[in-house]
Amino acid sequence: MSSLLELITQPLSFPFMQRALLAAMVSGMVCAILSCYLVLKGWSLMGDAISHAVLPGVVLAWVAGAPIVVGAFASGLLCSVFTGYIKENCRIKEDTVMGIVFSGMFAIGLVLFARIETDQHLSHILFGNVLGISNAELWQCLIISLIVTLVMLVKRKDMLLYCFDPAQARVIGLRVKWLHYGLLCMLALTIVAALQAIGIVLVIAMLITPGITAFMLCRRFNTMLICAVLTSLFSSVVGTLASFWLDAATGPCIVLVQASLFLLAWLITAIKGPNKKPA
Repeated sequence: MSSLLELITQPLSFPFMQRALLAAMVSGMVCAILSCYLVLKGWSLMGDAISHAVLPGVVLAWVAGAPIVVGAFASGLLCSVFTGYIKENCRIKEDTVMGIVFSGMFAIGLVLFARIETDQHLSHILFGNVLGISNAELWQCLIISLIVTLVMLVKRKDMLLYCFDPAQARVIGLRVKWLHYGLLCMLALTIVAALQAIGIVLVIAMLITPGITAFMLCRRFNTMLICAVLTSLFSSVVGTLASFWLDAATGPCIVLVQASLFLLAWLITAIKGPNKKPA
């Protein structure tokens, strides 16, 4: 028992580990909330698209001397709006459009990064550097996560109806277009909040795995939200502590724990039988 307690308390004796754990938990919580809506809406690839599309915005913001969060948000939002515009004005399906747009913007970001000399290391942007997060970056993460969480909870019922049945939402008088772009804005902000903790490449796992794990285990949406948040918080704590003792990257450790929980949920549903769609 004492050795188990030491495994938890010893890493937390370091200030950088305290900041890392808090950032991972906050990022994981807001990603889990949004992941439930993305899973129900079928927007898994949209999260992947925006997460990759923020790279050119990050590089250009650094060149202009602007906050990276501003460039990342603007670039992600541009990707989502551009995707919607192309989809509405041609016969190509949405998933195909997203694949073209995000790969193109990610390629632009890589070219810009290769051509512009910076003191930023590419791996920190791609895979995160939660152990090196500063107090200012931590506050940025906390504020953005709080804003997204409050908006998603306040508009929970409207967003839920929009994700389930946009036609019904339009019939009862909801502004579907505002909900559509509002969800995209919240997605872009969430990716910005998680950027420092887990990076561009791994954020898609944080945005999808908690939601799909909860989807397999729960029958009601409220229960699904709680389950997703709890699995994400557990993964953030275990993954961060494991990265300290294993001397491994924190982001991948968190994602591996989430993947393990998903496999466990899959085994449970395989034994008990599949759940119905959450209501």
